Amino acid sequence: MLHKGDPIPDIKLQDQDGKVVSLNHLKGTPLVIYFYPKDNTKVCTAQACGFRDNYEQFQGAGAEVIGISRDSSGSHKKVQNKRKLPFMLLSDPKKKALKAFGVPSSLFGLIPGRVTFVIDKDGKIAHTFRADFNADSHIKEALKVLKEL
Repeated sequence: MLHKGDPIPDIKLQDQDGKVVSLNHLKGTPLVIYFYPKDNTKVCTAQACGFRDNYEQFQGAGAEVIGISRDSSGSHKKVQNKRKLPFMLLSDPKKKALKAFGVPSSLFGLIPGRVTFVIDKDGKIAHTFRADFNADSHIKEALKVLKEL
């Protein structure tokens, strides 16, 4: 898994609208990138809604939030509309980002893990956090780190 000080990989993924997004083109703004296992599951929905409910705090810290999972852009669009998510969701069906960031699997390797990365404005990892079943802790941890940047 990537660690503090590592640069983010130059990965290009489709967002919920099918637009290709390059993570390296987002440098200059602190980022909170959270990897989650699956759209429309209980813990993943709670996590997305937690980021949504605290989005103004992330914006106040100058950061942008990005969610990444293996689900399709179409699935992400439905979730974004249904849950009124103000941030982008990126589709990683070939696991390019999962592998590049080194996100470990959970539940005996059956599902992708839940990991949040806080990235500074220079595109370097400032903090990583993993808690597979406690979605709320990802929001609190990310906000704490952003205040320290």
